[in-house]
Amino acid sequence: MVLEKIMTPIALFDSGIGGLSVLHQAQKILPHESFVYFADTACVPYGTKSKETVSLCVEKAVEQLATLPIKALVVACNTATSITIKPLRLKYDFPIIGMEPAVKPAIERNRLLNKRVLVLATPLTLQQDKYNSLVTELDREDVVDAFPLPELVQYCEQLTFDEDKISTYLREKLQNLDLSTYSTVVLGCTHYPYYKKIFKALMGSSVEIIDGNIGTVKHLKSILASAQLLATSKPSTTSEVTFLSSYDKVETARRCRKALHYLSAQQI
Repeated sequence: MVLEKIMTPIALFDSGIGGLSVLHQAQKILPHESFVYFADTACVPYGTKSKETVSLCVEKAVEQLATLPIKALVVACNTATSITIKPLRLKYDFPIIGMEPAVKPAIERNRLLNKRVLVLATPLTLQQDKYNSLVTELDREDVVDAFPLPELVQYCEQLTFDEDKISTYLREKLQNLDLSTYSTVVLGCTHYPYYKKIFKALMGSSVEIIDGNIGTVKHLKSILASAQLLATSKPSTTSEVTFLSSYDKVETARRCRKALHYLSAQQI
């Protein structure tokens, strides 16, 4: 019945705690929904692994989520989306929403500024046909540059949010780029928004720092509304997030709650 599905939770999935930045937006935009969050902590990080390894990790994790009564799945990971979104949609009959770097809005914002767009993502995301096809289609004026920041995922997974430490790391990694040439920076990994304020301080107030999280959640909301699956009131039981993981469930749940609290406190 539709009523039963309305009360069913939405699942979000990531290699670790990065996808919580998407969940954080979902809790604001979809306040009446309940959520299940799955962190694939047995395989984190995805961005430095082979395509084949990531495919196997995602397949195993989603198979576990598919045994639950969920009404939609958000693959809250750019790397996993770029590799697995098509086969997942062919295999499962519930709505599956993926992520992609916010290249289109970045180019549109940049159109009148005569500057460049910098996309920051994991190495594996930047290697995939999905990303390169997106840039080829949209970047008609050749204004998009891409740069990998794999270590930032590890910092995030370690709950390392120290401003001085992260600022030093970013300055060292980006030292060969002329940051003054960019009008927009795209955070193309769901781990990176944890550091949005640090990016802003590094790039300057005139540079827009964007990600795909809000757009993804709005797309999810539209799909659920079209299927008449949106919850309109909180369930009778608590709507707190249920945390699941592929390794060390108790510790992962503790880290997830701490990371969500950090996102809320930073108003990210």
